[in-house]
Amino acid sequence: MAVNKDKMLEMFERLPDTAQQSAFDYLQYLSTRHTRPDWDEIVKLDPDDMPLSNEEQHQLTSDNGFMSWEEAMNELDLPTDTKP
Repeated sequence: MAVNKDKMLEMFERLPDTAQQSAFDYLQYLSTRHTRPDWDEIVKLDPDDMPLSNEEQHQLTSDNGFMSWEEAMNELDLPTDTKP
């Protein structure tokens, strides 16, 4: 399916400024998602030598453990798919 680029640009220009940024971000994502490695390729990569940030160090050494999405939503008393 061919897309009329002029019509697409027209549509983009009619968007409010706040929506233009979102549209741009999504188009940027669409243009790069095919070049990103998948999990099988990531597993084969050599580890990087970039040190962890303070926040990452804190998360790794925290005794809080992992909290699932449902647990976080319940703690905040927000609705989830699993909570009536």
